[in-house]
Amino acid sequence: MDVQVLPKPATKLIATRLLQQTTFWSKVKSRLGWSALACDLRVDGIPSGDLLLLRREVSPGVNIAYAPFGPESLPDSDQRGLYLSVLSSELQELLGPSCMFIRWDLPWESPYSEDEDRFDDKGNWLGPPETRLRELRMNWGVSGSAVRKAPSDILPPDTIIIDLNREESQILAAMKPKTRYNTRLSFRRGVHVRHGKASDLDIWMKLYEQTARRNAIVYHDRRFFEALLVQRCRDATVHLLIAEKQSIPLAAMFLSISADRATYLYGASSDEGRSLMAPYALQWTAIKESKQHGCHSYDLFGVAPGPNPEHPLYGLYRFKAGFGGEMIHRQGSWDYPYDSRSYEYYIAQESTAQGFHL
Repeated sequence: MDVQVLPKPATKLIATRLLQQTTFWSKVKSRLGWSALACDLRVDGIPSGDLLLLRREVSPGVNIAYAPFGPESLPDSDQRGLYLSVLSSELQELLGPSCMFIRWDLPWESPYSEDEDRFDDKGNWLGPPETRLRELRMNWGVSGSAVRKAPSDILPPDTIIIDLNREESQILAAMKPKTRYNTRLSFRRGVHVRHGKASDLDIWMKLYEQTARRNAIVYHDRRFFEALLVQRCRDATVHLLIAEKQSIPLAAMFLSISADRATYLYGASSDEGRSLMAPYALQWTAIKESKQHGCHSYDLFGVAPGPNPEHPLYGLYRFKAGFGGEMIHRQGSWDYPYDSRSYEYYIAQESTAQGFHL
């Protein structure tokens, strides 16, 4: 397999439904201390899309590279590991000798989501097998350096995507009865949804901090959400939606629009007024506005892979699955080490940390 890497400015990235592979995202992350690299890809002489890479220093003179939901194109589904290995090798010169490893946060669907024996008798996905078997399958046919499964996934590999190429009545009809009821109930109880501005960031942060405490999650700091709100770019937009009753904030969310896809990026709700079901009003408003923007799909972005109460994202699964849609299982994060010794030390530290949030 011959892979060519052709550097270009991040402002020249091709428009895509994957927000994390846009010029917009490169600018957001640049505000937060990452450096952005972009390149066109050719596989065996044939154009194969492009790629956004982010890079940051993790210790003096040492950095890591990260491809959020990249590469988008998959030239040969039976040679995933080979493609990543060859591509990683070709990128080494561009990344320089100080790069410890590259992390691929893959947008590709897991091959195990197509294996019938990975589902239970109720049709619920059992998830991928142990790491050793995943690496064997990924790297089948790779003779040199190979990719390794990362200790944790950065972007959520499991999600639910709603088809927006339908009438609103059809989308409502596809919801679970309880979700449809709560959505209508929220509006009947006087919940109103408005667009927020940068000056509303204090409202968001207060709701977000309450949600983080309630769910024991590690959260982004204020600078990240400021960057999302103030950044302007041709290939993507991000909107803050706030649900209120009588001007009292009850819930809020960040909605992104990129090409023909809308994504529910982040959400938060108050400890008070939970009987008003404000998050349901938010989601329905976001779905309707996404249709108005011409989007074909709505990504609910991050759930447990199935109805497992032990999974940390089970609560999100219960809430989001109620809106209908198709469950998608991606492959998650994979690493290609350039400096194996330093990499082993790094991931040992990462494995004991609370999380590696990008």
